Parts: sequence; structure tokens; C-alpha cells
Amino acid sequence: MNALHMRSIYTFLLLLVLSFSAGAQDYIVEKVEHPVDWVSPLMGTDSKRELSNGNVYPVIARPWGMNFWTPQTGKMGNGWIYMYSADKIRGFKQTHQPSPWMNDYGQFAIMPLTGKLRVHEDERASWFSHKAEIVKPYYYSVYLADHDVTTEFTPTTRAAFFRFTFPEAEQAHIVLDALDMGSYVKVLPKERKILGYTTKNSGGVPDNFRNYFVIEFDKDFEAVHTFSDYQISQKPEVEANHVGAAISFKTKKGEVVHARVASSFISHEQALLNLQELANKDFETVRADGRAEWNQELGRIKVAGGTYDQTKTFYSSLYRSLLFPRKFYEIDKDNKVMHYSPYNGKVLPGYMFTDTGFWDTFRSLFPFLNMMYPELNAQMQEGLVNAYKESGWLPEWASPGLRNVMVGNNSASVVADAYLKLGKGHPYNIETLWDAVINGANNAGPLTAVGRAGAAYYNDLGYVPYDVGINENAARTLEYAYDDFAIYQLAKALKKPDDVIALYKQRSLNYKNLYNPEHKLMRGKNKNGEFQSPFNPFKWGDAFTEGNSWHYSWSVFHDTQGLIDLMGGNKEFVAQLDKVFDLPPVFEESYYGQVIHEIREMQIANMGQYAHGNQPIQHMIYLYNFAGEPWKAQYWVRETMDRMYKPTPDGYCGDEDNGQTSAWYVFSALGFYPVTPATDQYVLGAPLFRNITVELSNGKKIVINAPKNSSENRYIESLRVNGKTHTRNWLSHSDLMKGAKLNFKMTNKPNKNRGTAKEDAPYSLSNE
Repeated sequence: MNALHMRSIYTFLLLLVLSFSAGAQDYIVEKVEHPVDWVSPLMGTDSKRELSNGNVYPVIARPWGMNFWTPQTGKMGNGWIYMYSADKIRGFKQTHQPSPWMNDYGQFAIMPLTGKLRVHEDERASWFSHKAEIVKPYYYSVYLADHDVTTEFTPTTRAAFFRFTFPEAEQAHIVLDALDMGSYVKVLPKERKILGYTTKNSGGVPDNFRNYFVIEFDKDFEAVHTFSDYQISQKPEVEANHVGAAISFKTKKGEVVHARVASSFISHEQALLNLQELANKDFETVRADGRAEWNQELGRIKVAGGTYDQTKTFYSSLYRSLLFPRKFYEIDKDNKVMHYSPYNGKVLPGYMFTDTGFWDTFRSLFPFLNMMYPELNAQMQEGLVNAYKESGWLPEWASPGLRNVMVGNNSASVVADAYLKLGKGHPYNIETLWDAVINGANNAGPLTAVGRAGAAYYNDLGYVPYDVGINENAARTLEYAYDDFAIYQLAKALKKPDDVIALYKQRSLNYKNLYNPEHKLMRGKNKNGEFQSPFNPFKWGDAFTEGNSWHYSWSVFHDTQGLIDLMGGNKEFVAQLDKVFDLPPVFEESYYGQVIHEIREMQIANMGQYAHGNQPIQHMIYLYNFAGEPWKAQYWVRETMDRMYKPTPDGYCGDEDNGQTSAWYVFSALGFYPVTPATDQYVLGAPLFRNITVELSNGKKIVINAPKNSSENRYIESLRVNGKTHTRNWLSHSDLMKGAKLNFKMTNKPNKNRGTAKEDAPYSLSNE
């Protein structure tokens, strides 16, 4: 064979390899058989206090499970339970933590080990590798190198099944750590059982709060120890500040020991009832059940025609959207729904859900639940009825009870959006919720973050003043105005008196009181009616919440047309929107005395002042649709999905926040987004995939086709809805719920003639 022929073959093979490599990166997924296999629970776990890439931990649970389980790399009480960068595991923790900033409650940990008994979290810790770790929503496995033990677990809603594979060992142990702040353990060797409770929490609990647990093993105990403040004894029972227990035995090489675990916020008896979720099933059956449940829920949205990374990111985001708010209720011996009240400490009938902050989740997580899970959200609304009855207030941030964090009165949005979309098909006590919303809208609560701080000023002046000692006052004003709009919408639906309807409609225009025409931005205002001075639109905090004026000036969710009019029309409005991306990511952090992680996340994102890593601005991109330039929304939504989300441990661009930042991605991938909860509309972006099928709970389907969709073809040339040309920049929720077929013709160039007419704009109050 001559040299020229050899070179030709070599060149051909090289081009083939390069082509395959490039193709692998852009590989198009034509069909997803098992969506749970596309989920990465490690997405967002490479985070730390100074920089959030999600600030999440791998949640091993059932959808909305009462209890989550996770490997614990952080120390006891550290909100960063699991850090991808860590190299040691201290235990496997039952957790209820919604966020590292909120921290945990009712937690305890289990840890196997070999050799000398060590109960201190540092001494029992073991090196591990992600190469020897399997992480699925329904199953976790890891090899603990220092102990030569493989630990596996798979949960149900309120219980979990552990499987420990030990080496040959004269001394093998399983340690139960009930943690500090008051705990109790009792070992029952004849029953191969450990009972106990933990009271550890981070606030928001009554004085009698306890999480009661029970652990049953399938191997006899050869030795039993308990400990108090890490001092080991042979007492079978101990109650103190920080206690735990250890069982010990000899093991053969490859010997498997099982542990069945359950807990209850009600009692030990209820914990034993909750243990029956495992029934007589073996480990593999429970794991298969968990896999099937996740596949069922994730499979209600089927995507095809996206890249490998897009598909993986989508289902990872969908998984995060199906965790919170968690079930905080239990099923008693009579099969009745009961809950321990995190508000008054009583055991009462009915539903309860918790671990969500409405400041984050009113924006897209709750609208997502209303679209996909109306029955579940009706139960959540029943839970809010119970929360109001038991505390006198609606929670704005519950974990598990009232917590004093964030601003706004966004429970009004959560209540109104649910009632307006669920309708009479999912009945619950809406009149009690009306009373709760009105109470919260007109009174300061027992905590600054409950009810409305500055309510008297707001109702009198139409804004919360900058100079009366109430922080983040401009943010409060803007959110109160939107919340008043939600109440206005609810009042109309409930046919409340005309004067009540008129009052909340008028109050919803209070955003205008903070508009500063000099800067075309929102600005804090003093009690005397003068704007606060000096004004730096790049200053974070102060008058705003975790953002600056460039972020918060768009928080007029309900009346974008009114904001457009204030700015002087579409051209000026679009110019202001453009500036968000064109301005450098400069900031002024003096209010905080340090560069908080949200600032740093904006700074490094290379998207100007657009801070997608936090909630206030996440809807802003969609506002181009209101001003006749929808193609810019299509461009920036795709840019955000491509650049700010990855299916990797550093995959988010800030705190994920209990499903909100994930639900943004899920909605945006579908091609629309709920800019204005408490209305019937979704605002258009453009779909991410070529084919999407959404299976609604009523049996109907939304079928979305965009066959020419690609990274270049991100613009909508035309859209047909149920066969008819659709030029509007919005879709109707009620129409979608009837089932719909959306056919997008995508192109690589903006269509500057589509969606430009005034009547194409989505809803604004000023257009009523």
C-alpha cells in the first residue's frame, strides 16, 4: 500500500473520529424511555457559602416526601450538609432542610463503621470518592473506604431501607446519632430495635417539637452502647443534650445487614405505623417502587429533540421542582390524615405542607403545580387553611413553622393563583383563606416577615417609607402592590363587594409612587414624599432585597403596560431592558458590609446586570413581549438556559431555592412562563426541544412541536395553536388545560413582524 493511500485512510479516520466527537457533544436525544435516568441529584451541589452553584444537596426521597435522606459531609449543624468538594462522609442523615440558609430540623444520622467503636462525627468519618458513588433520586450507594463498607439506602415518603455490606470484621458497628439540642435513645436488643427522638432545629418550632424515630435491624446485636456528648456507656437508654446509640457485631466478608427506618413528628407509635410503608418488601422492591414513582411523575412531561445536556438539565430541574413544599402530614391507624402542627404544637386532623418561601416560589413553582398537579396544590391550600387556623397568619416562609426571613406578602399570590386556576373542581375552604389574605394584607405580623411590615405606612401613603426604620422598603412596596393585585383578582372571582374590589385595584397601582423619571428606575422614598438621596442604582440591599434598582424596577408583574407608560413608551422601555445586559456587572455592597454570594454570582455570569441567580429579575426577559419585541425574549431565554444551567455539580447560577429556579427552566423549556401569577396567561419565550408532550392530570395533553429547533434556530417564525395562526405573545392557561397542539416554526433570524401589535401584548392591569 503506497504512502499516499495510507495518508488518505488516516485522514479519513481522523475526520471520522473528530466528527463523532463533535456529534457526541451535540447528540440529539430522540426519545427518553426512563426520565429518572436523566436526573442528576448532584447538579448544584458544588457550592459554598461564598458562591452558590445551587446550594443544594442530593435529595434521596419520594416526590414531596415528608423525609429526605442524604449523605452528610458537613459537621453537625452545618447548613452545607453535602459539598461536592468534600472527601469524607460523616453519616447518612434524615433531613428536612429546605436551604443551607434556613438550615435543618428534626434531623438524625446513621453511620456504619468497622474496627474500634468511634462515635464522634470526625472520628467515625470515612474517605469516599464520587467514582464509587451512585446517586439517584430514589437510591444512593457509596463505598466508605476507611471502613470497607458499602452503604445503600432507598426511601419511601416517611421511611427508608438501608443495606450495609460489611467486610470480615471482629468489630462492626452501626452508629445512630440523635444530635444535640435535646435527644433520646433506647436500644431494645431482643427486638433488634432502636427508638429515640431528636429535637434539633433551627427555629420555627413549638416547645414540644420532637421527631420520633424507630430503626429495626435484621441481625442480632452482640454489644450495645449509648453515648451522651460523645461519652460512651453501656446504658441501653439515655436522654440528654446530645445522645446516640451504637450496635455492634461480628461480620463475614460480604455480609449484608439491613436497617428499616421511619420517623414521625407525632409519636413513636405513629413512627411504627409509618414504618409499614416498607411493609414486608425487600430492598430491591422498595428501590424499584421508588424508581417507578419517579418515572411516573417525571414522565408526565416527555421531551425529545434536545441535546444530551439539555435533556439531562431538564429532568434534573424537573426533579427539583417535585420536592417542595414537602408533606408534613401523616396517616394514622384509622387511615385518617393527621399532622403535628408546627404552629401550636398540637396533633390535628388535615393536611400540612412546609419548607417553602413564597418570596421565591410564588413566581413559577406554584404556577407549575397549578398547571401540573392541581389536586396536590388543592391539598396544599388546605394546609394553608390549617396554618392560618393554628397560627393566625399565613406563612411567608415556613420551615416548619413561621420563620422571619425575606419580604413581601406573597401568600396572597399563592392563594389567588391556585383558586383562579383550580376552580370549583378542587374544593377547599377558600373563604377562610380570603380572611387570611386580608388579615395579612392589612397588618404587621408577629415577625417582620409575617403579614406586612410597614402596613400602616403603606395603606396611608401608598408606599413603605425609606426613612422610618423598615429595611428593604422599596422591595416591600413593589411586592405589596403586586400582592394587592392578586387580592383584587381573588376578590373579583369570589364576588366580593365592589368597594373591596376597587380598593385593592387602586392599591395595586402603588408601584407608581416609587418610579423615579430621572433614572427611569424605582427608588426608595422618604416619608415626606421626597426620594431618598443619594441614589446609586447599583447599590444592593438598602431599599431593595438581595438586589439593586436595576433588578427590582421590573417587579410590576401585573402592570407592565403601566411601567411602559411611565418610561415613555415601548422604545424607551426596551432600551431600559437592553441596558440590563449592556451595563457592566458593577455593584455597591456597603449595605451588607461584604460581597454577598448573590452579588458575586451576578458579577461572574457575564450577563451584565442580569442576576438570574436570584429571583427578583427572573421574569424580566419575558417583558420584551409587552413592548413589541418578542424576539429579544426568545434570544435571551435561550441564552440563559444555555449559559446559566448545566447538568453538573456547578450547574446552577445561584441558589436553586426550593424549586423556583428549576421551575423557571422547566417552564422556559416548554416555551412559556407565568410572568403574572393570578392571571390566566403564560408569556411566550420559545421551546427548547423539538418535541414536548405534557400530560395533564385531567387526561388532556399539550403537544409542542418545533421540528427545526436548534441552537441557531431559536426564533419563532410563526406559531399555530390547534391549527390556527397565533400572533399573540401569550397563551391562555384555561385553553391549555383543555388540551392543545402548539406548532412552532423556528428560524435563525428574528421575525420582527410577528407579535408586534398592541393587541399581541400579554395582560396588563392598565389595559383593562
